[in-house]
Amino acid sequence: MWGGEAGSPSPQASADRQQFSGMDDPRLLEFIRGGGSGGSGGYQLRNMAVLRCVSLICGTVGMLPINLIEAGAEKRVAKEHPAHRLLKIKPNGWQTPLEFKRQMMLSQLRHGDAYARIVWSAGRPIHLIPLDSGAMRAELGDDWRMVYHYSTKKRGEVELQQEDVFHLRDLSVDGITSLSRMKLADRAIRLALDAEKAASRIFETGNMAGGAIEVPTALSEQAYDRMRESLDTGFSGENSARRFMLLEEGGKANVFGSTAQEAQHIENRNAQVEEVARLFGVPRPLLMMDDTSWGSGIEQLGIFFLQYTMLEHFTNWEQAAARSLLSDGELEKYQPKFNERALMRGTLKDQADFFAKALGAGGHAPWHSQNEVRDLLDYPESDQPGTNELRNPMTQKGKIDEPPEAA
Repeated sequence: MWGGEAGSPSPQASADRQQFSGMDDPRLLEFIRGGGSGGSGGYQLRNMAVLRCVSLICGTVGMLPINLIEAGAEKRVAKEHPAHRLLKIKPNGWQTPLEFKRQMMLSQLRHGDAYARIVWSAGRPIHLIPLDSGAMRAELGDDWRMVYHYSTKKRGEVELQQEDVFHLRDLSVDGITSLSRMKLADRAIRLALDAEKAASRIFETGNMAGGAIEVPTALSEQAYDRMRESLDTGFSGENSARRFMLLEEGGKANVFGSTAQEAQHIENRNAQVEEVARLFGVPRPLLMMDDTSWGSGIEQLGIFFLQYTMLEHFTNWEQAAARSLLSDGELEKYQPKFNERALMRGTLKDQADFFAKALGAGGHAPWHSQNEVRDLLDYPESDQPGTNELRNPMTQKGKIDEPPEAA
């Protein structure tokens, strides 16, 4: 799936990149204005901010289970339906549901479209086989049905009908194929990569010394060699941290401070990380930036990420699965559904407070039975009387509320 996509930069681009002396090099600024370096394909994932955003989104989609819920008051999980098995248990013979969803999500983020071949047997879907998005050509036929042309190495081009392909779309102009977010933001990602290469060039050719030793008169060759050996052997490495030096010949140590160029470099790198975060809708703290917020702040950032980034992907998966894996008669009966509540679980104390109110503590009207709470926590169902009923324990009279028997 990756073969032949990671293009190599041209010799001229490689030569230009090796000539950058720093972030303020006029040649770098002119190079960026000209569009940046060449190359295509998976090079974007070499940027750590892009890789973190993609890993976060793909991992979140992959780890959350999809249940096929039957419509009705009971909200029963339709475990007997083959679509449920494909989405939650075994999509194919070599991938787990996490691996399949993660691969499909990565393909969508990179190319805009993700495809999987649906293998049918006796009218039932039995396998989902991921396909290379770069080898697929999709079009809308005259009968308003999708037709897919997939190029294979052995069989040439194969034509697939709409019911044979699970198609996961991103933003689309025509509703047939999608826009690639990475291609739309190609210049911003290239800029981040070029800034990273310029920073690497600074460490290769720049002055990385931490300070200088100043002496009033020229050192003899013997004194110079002795001081150089003392610095190399007695004051280098982690074991020499915070040790004091003995300076000869009236030597004085001058420490180099940070420069405005270094501060500008850090600011430019942070700005590029923000651009990447804006592309994928990921809050900065989730990219391990230096402005993390703890306590209730980080919890709210998690809710923000779930509501404004992940819910769109969840809904897209649910509706695409319903369109491709369910018949027209089953669309109103079943609904694929992500369990996003797993991302909303807080601390044990927060869960205890929520479930206590759900059961009716504190005068609240109960909206969960005991077995429903146990199911949310993945506990086995209780067979005790009343555990499937909505009861407020604060209004139930037990033996402790009964008056003592008369003597």
